[in-house]
Amino acid sequence: MEISRTTFKQYERLHLSGEIDLHNSSVLRETLLGLLGGGEHVLVDFTQLAYIDSSGIAALVESFNVAKKQSLEFKILGATGSPLQVLELTRLVSVFPMVENEHNL
Repeated sequence: MEISRTTFKQYERLHLSGEIDLHNSSVLRETLLGLLGGGEHVLVDFTQLAYIDSSGIAALVESFNVAKKQSLEFKILGATGSPLQVLELTRLVSVFPMVENEHNL
């Protein structure tokens, strides 16, 4: 997994690539909670993400709940393939605000 960060509109955009699993999901969790702790709106970019497991999903759910409590925006951008299937199977597509591309923001 690689995480890079840019600013896009009012969001801190986290570009995720590769695979998120038990071995590296803690890095994602710490990064997300750090941004939210700083009062940042977060856009999690899935466009280059190949795989995410339950530990990665748990990091997203925890972060989403923190964002909600702090009245911060938390969106997922460009989920396709296996990561999208995981979100659909867990029914999180109805929980997370999802956008197909940056033009929809």
